[in-house]
Amino acid sequence: MEISNYMRNEHRSCDESFAKSEHAVNNDDFKEAFKHFEDFMIETLNHFAKEEEILFPAFEEATGSTEGPTMVMCHEHNQVRQLLEKLKDAIKNEDKKEFFSVADTLMILLQQHNMKEEQMLYAMCDRVLQQQAGDLVEKMKEH
Repeated sequence: MEISNYMRNEHRSCDESFAKSEHAVNNDDFKEAFKHFEDFMIETLNHFAKEEEILFPAFEEATGSTEGPTMVMCHEHNQVRQLLEKLKDAIKNEDKKEFFSVADTLMILLQQHNMKEEQMLYAMCDRVLQQQAGDLVEKMKEH
């Protein structure tokens, strides 16, 4: 559970940052929104990097599979990256309508993505990587 708990907590932290950004946009405070959005974007991209550079390679090595769930998650990471750029532009352009349109798409994608990771992939990582879980979590904390 060590990997699952660590990664799940990161998901929650990202969600909180995004909620602050949404709240600021809703109040037409685009300067504040950008600050919170930047926090969210940095946290999210750092989370993806931890998965793509540390966790997923360890899982793939242990299972011998590079075309399973990690490939799907990386594809979804790329979709999220594209939406993040659209959101950044919407905030810079102070386009509330565009922001919430893209935000709805992002939230649906992230909710489904996070659910797959939390309910399936992280649990598999906990099982397959049990012996090295502590080391992997430490590496991710240092990343």
